[in-house]
This record gives sequence, C-alpha cells and structure tokens, in this order.
Amino acid sequence: MPNQYLSRRVAGLKPSGIRKFFDIAATMKDVISLGIGEPDFTTPEPILQAGIRSLQRGETHYTSNYGIIELRRALAFHLEKHYGVRYNPDNEIIITVGGSEALNLAAIALLNPGDEVLIPSPCFVSYQAGVILAGGVAVEAPCRMENNFDIDPDQLRAAITPRTKAILIGFPNNPTGAVASRENLLEVAKMAEEHDLIVISDEIYDRLVYGVKHVCFPAIPGAHDRTLLLGGFSKDYAMTGWRIGYAAGPEHLIKGLLRVHQYMVMSAPTMSQAAALEALLKGEPHVQQMVAEYDRRRNLIVSGLNQIGLPTFEPRGAFYAFPKVDVTGLDDETFCNRLLEEEHVAIVPGNSFGLGGEGFARCSYATGYDQLEEALERIERFVGKI
Repeated sequence: MPNQYLSRRVAGLKPSGIRKFFDIAATMKDVISLGIGEPDFTTPEPILQAGIRSLQRGETHYTSNYGIIELRRALAFHLEKHYGVRYNPDNEIIITVGGSEALNLAAIALLNPGDEVLIPSPCFVSYQAGVILAGGVAVEAPCRMENNFDIDPDQLRAAITPRTKAILIGFPNNPTGAVASRENLLEVAKMAEEHDLIVISDEIYDRLVYGVKHVCFPAIPGAHDRTLLLGGFSKDYAMTGWRIGYAAGPEHLIKGLLRVHQYMVMSAPTMSQAAALEALLKGEPHVQQMVAEYDRRRNLIVSGLNQIGLPTFEPRGAFYAFPKVDVTGLDDETFCNRLLEEEHVAIVPGNSFGLGGEGFARCSYATGYDQLEEALERIERFVGKI
C-alpha cells in the first residue's frame, strides 16, 4: 500500500478543494479563474523597492527568531493605532512565514493529543488541517446565510465539551466575506472566559472591509489575555509571495510559539521583513486604493450573481462572494465542475470549506473588472442551460 509509511493524520487529510480546481484550470485555455484567494495587484512599488534595497545591502542572513525589532515595533504601533490593542514588541509579537505558519505554530504550541478546537465554518481550508496535524480534533460550528454567515454563539456553546481547548475564528471570513458582529464576538469572549479557553483569531483580511469597521478580537474587553492574534501582509498589501505574517499575544503564549518556530524555520525571510516594515510605514495610500477597487468589484459581482438568480448575501470583508448555487438543482461540486468544463470559469465548491458551505460556491473578486464582467456573462449562460 502506497500510504503505509504515512502517518494516519497525513493519510487522512482531505486534499484542498481550492488547489484541485486551480490545477484543473491551469491545464485549460481561456479560463477565467475566480478560484484563488490572491490579490491580482502587484506589490506596491515602495514595498518592492524596500525588499530590493535589503538584498542590495547584503541583508541575506538570519534575523532574531522573533523577527527584526524595527518591524515588531512598527507592528505594535500599527495595532494600537488602528484597534487600540497593545503588545510589547520585545516579547509579545513574533514574525512568521506567512499567516499560515502563525496558524500552525498556534496549533502545535497549544494542543495536546485529543484536544478539541471549535471552528465556525465555512472557514479557510487550512483550519481543520492545522488542528488535525497538531494532534487535535476540529469541531465545526456551522454559520448560516440567513444570519449573514456571522458566528452563531448558540452553535458554539452547544459544541463545548471538557476536551475543548480553543476557539479558532477567522473574520473577515474566507470564503464567505462575512464580518463578525461585535455583539457575537462579545459572546465568544464570554464563552472563552467561562470555560477557560484560548481564542485564536485569524485577522489576515483586517483592512479589507467595506462600509463597516473591523473589530479586532483582542481589543474586546477581557479578551486580550486569552487571545492569539494572527495576521499578515499577504492580503492587505498584496504580498502573498513574500510569505510574511505574525502572531501577537501574551508573552507566555508567544514564547510557546517561539519554541516551535525556532526549530521549524528559524526566522522569516529577512528581505520580506524589510518589505513588511515599509508596508507599515508607507503602505496606507496603496491599501486604500486597493480597497476602493475591491469595493467596486464587490458591487459588480454581488449584484451580477443575484441578477442571474444565484442568491448572494452582501459580503462586507475580504474579497469573496459566496453564492448559493444549489438553487439550480445541482450540488456545489457538480455546478463548479460543469461551469469549468462548459464555460471555462473556475470557482470553488462551498463544501471545500467545511460544514455550512454545502450548496454554495466561493467566487474571488481579486481579479480584473473586465474579467469579472466576462465571468458573469459565462455564468449566466451556463445557468440558462441547466
């Protein structure tokens, strides 16, 4: 058996539904891909140049395991300025290889075998996998379209057991674009305190919000000391390939992450840290320009999908629309497969993102406006044929 040498955890992992559709689309011509959650913008020029200057200065060596202190100080200032949440840059912030490493560090550092992590879903595909690979058990609490895919506190409460160790939330949400309400986040904080749980809050899309304010979870009264805040530069600053993220939290938790980080990767890429510092210092105008353009695309795709007859709630964050496709009589997997085969438009079945995603599909609007218009025409043609 080919898998006899693999651990049960790895052998049992479900392949990423996102990557599957991307790989298929890559073999076809004339495909419009709304499948990958990656900004189509190039990293803004000042940030690019900062990375280049770092290389030219010969900064090609390891940094502190925590990351360069100038970046940690700038990040601490940034978080306090925008959200009023304070971290000591000396020992409460660690710079990671993207938000993905921050997530894996948190899971490995926190979980003992069999510990349960509650995850509102639909959610980013790595959440369940990260918990499982760390030896934990992922327990999903579905969110629903009728509640704008906001957290359902009752679902979370019902899922708590003596083995529950943490709650993992990701808002603004991938894949739905939902933004969690302050009211429901307060309920999460209350639950965490009552049951002595850690909250891991992935806020990678924090700056990409439309007409609402992002609520930073550790800024909620009483939440700071039991929260690990995860974030990064990939989405807000169009820096996916730079692989630069962070985790922030109480010193005793960050020290746990550091122990794993120093054995896993040593330190985040040095030139990427220099670029991230520039992003914090001078990237704000570029963030605002990108948000304005995403908002324009958001309005186009949401109204377009609804007009086609695919019910789509209004996403208030990130860059995804999450239409209900099973109204066509096709399940989400069949709908997406046939749309790709017949009209060469790649979107991702909602079931790739866990419970609550069945019957929906994720459409990324992090692609050009003209491409979105053409994709909507093709989707309309496809739906008309069903």
